[in-house]
Amino acid sequence: MEKLLNAVVENNRIWTKQGTVASYIPELAKANGDALGIHVMDVECNEFYAGDFETKFTIQSVSKVLTLICALIDKGKEKVFSKVGAEASADSFNSIVKLETRNSHKPLNPFINAGAIACISLVAGDNGIEKFERVQEMLKKMANNQEIQVNYQVYQSEKLTGNTNRAIAYYLKGANIIERDVEDVLDAYFKLCSIEVTVKDIARIASVIANEGVAPWSNERMIPKEVNQIVQAIMMTCGLYNASGEFAVKVGAPAKSGVGGCIMTVVPKRMGIAVVGPSLDESGNSIAGTKVLEELSKKLEMNIF
Repeated sequence: MEKLLNAVVENNRIWTKQGTVASYIPELAKANGDALGIHVMDVECNEFYAGDFETKFTIQSVSKVLTLICALIDKGKEKVFSKVGAEASADSFNSIVKLETRNSHKPLNPFINAGAIACISLVAGDNGIEKFERVQEMLKKMANNQEIQVNYQVYQSEKLTGNTNRAIAYYLKGANIIERDVEDVLDAYFKLCSIEVTVKDIARIASVIANEGVAPWSNERMIPKEVNQIVQAIMMTCGLYNASGEFAVKVGAPAKSGVGGCIMTVVPKRMGIAVVGPSLDESGNSIAGTKVLEELSKKLEMNIF
């Protein structure tokens, strides 16, 4: 497997030159656009890695998967989907346009920024700090790594430049989608996006989802089966924003991307995969990471269809 992973990474490293690192958050512009790494953990607890697998990055929108898991566990699917939809979006991840044009004012899905902000407001906790800690603890548990921390330079950068997210959050408050203090919810959102990880952490999280919500290393159920099924379905249809359909065709597995350059991919009942490549395409997804997953899908027959 490692021989295959090394070959696939090197085959697609050229694609890192075709994209650009995220710059709308100033700290993210410091990322190494040439980096490309992968980590795989299967449901039998075997781990494999290749390329720049030790690269550290902030989790960004991959955190939305953990937020959705916690919201569903804490409040139930009826409450969550009364506030957030489950439909794919043809717009960018930070678009606000559909909030006003839809009669319900609900965000289309939990993985666009509006949907993630709404989900954070539903996570258990009396304030933003408690909500953040709830999701962070779930993340640490699923990654089997209690050392994971926030990158406070990125957090401050996100907070200082997050005006579009503020506009989204205040609109949601006005539409009674968010019932909590807006700035409190936003602070938790910015902190969660700024958690620093490696592909090893994310592959382990993906392996829990791949293993029907049960940790491969301990056999502990971490996610109720129904919640796990819902999360995978939304990853499949919405995980790569307006490129989700193309990813479903070319890779064919549930996934979630983040502008830190990570793509977390779940191959149900088989393995969890994480790639990092901070150079992004126009949709905000890792350009080389996507190509790695496309090749790997063919070689390992990952397509669930």
